[in-house]
Amino acid sequence: MKPAFALVDCNNFYASCEKLFRPDLKHTPVVVLSNNDGCIVARSKEVKALGVKMGVPMFQVQEEIIKHGIVCFSSNYALYADLSNRVMAILEEDAPRLEVYSIDEAFMDLSGLDPLMDLQTFGKQIKRKVDKWTGITVGVGIAPTKTLAKLANHAAKKYPATGSVVNLMNPDRQKRLLALLDVSDVWGVGRRMTSKLKEKGINTALDLANANPKAIRSEFSVVLERTVRELNGISCLDLECIRPTKQQIICSRSFGHKVTDKQQLREAIAKYMTRAAEKLRGEKRLCRVVNVFIRTSPFMPNEPRYAKSLSAELPYPTADTRDLLDVADALFHHIYRAGFRYAKGGVMLSDFYEHNAFQQDLFQADNKKVNSKSLMKIVDRINRSNHGKIFFAAEGVSPKWTMKREHLSPAYTTKWADLPKVY
Repeated sequence: MKPAFALVDCNNFYASCEKLFRPDLKHTPVVVLSNNDGCIVARSKEVKALGVKMGVPMFQVQEEIIKHGIVCFSSNYALYADLSNRVMAILEEDAPRLEVYSIDEAFMDLSGLDPLMDLQTFGKQIKRKVDKWTGITVGVGIAPTKTLAKLANHAAKKYPATGSVVNLMNPDRQKRLLALLDVSDVWGVGRRMTSKLKEKGINTALDLANANPKAIRSEFSVVLERTVRELNGISCLDLECIRPTKQQIICSRSFGHKVTDKQQLREAIAKYMTRAAEKLRGEKRLCRVVNVFIRTSPFMPNEPRYAKSLSAELPYPTADTRDLLDVADALFHHIYRAGFRYAKGGVMLSDFYEHNAFQQDLFQADNKKVNSKSLMKIVDRINRSNHGKIFFAAEGVSPKWTMKREHLSPAYTTKWADLPKVY
């Protein structure tokens, strides 16, 4: 059975999510901003046509924003995650195996489908279905390898005549497309590697496909050798249907304003630790090492700088927010220094264990909190239900340090009060 993959990628995903419930913005240039409304992290096709670059600080393009009537949105992570889940649920219905590669793209396993249905037709059906059921437009790239599927998807977005669906199962079509694409368009070929490849006369994706795999492995890496083989239709990368377990969990944000009050900074660290603990339980893991860090801004040359982090190893692995808050608070008091304007803080969890799969310490008492696992499960369930919110007192009641989100759109799909009303 010949392998076949489809890469389904949502077009301008964050900007498309913002436009979905704002039909008045259908043809309006829209950008989504990073944390604290600092930089542009997503652009609609209208903004791309204006030449506004990705990652540019918002203050640098204020004239363009006013001149062209660009509408700005703060990052609405709850909205993007919910719409992403809806898209992935649709794709799962039509594929025996699915790898969710990122929030806006997924690989589908189409192996064995070719004798039953034309893959080009299948791609068009998937595109229509996602568009109709969610309002999010997608591009579909189909090929015998994941690397070629990435390039097919790139072509589906780049060339409007394709109707946003490109099928590269035919070797001749593969060669024609590879000849048109720069080597930097190949999945996994970064800026530095592109420079090295072009020094050796490898300028297009086809040049890389025609390179000697063994020579590429000797001079570069086994990873790039696999890429060469994939460009020639030899599947070397299977779907990762089971998401690999994280090795670390980091929760950190820049503050909405510089923080000088110790209690505010302490509450921020507690908030980040609570969120990290939720993520840890979502991974179904326990952690043993906790790290806390705080720092001033490196971009304020006239202000005194301070940055410090400290780690601690727990006597037993845990996912109980209460245990982790106790350790984080102790670490915070050790590293805090008065007299500085703090710009950022955060926590990191590491050294993970499965439940009931770690060696107990003979001389240390185990966690004696009664029904710890059940309690945390109930807290997480309530917080996910959108019917209420349980928080720990250490997080504070009215945080003043939260990041700036002056252009935040409503939680259209995850909060009853924000449901759009049709009159």
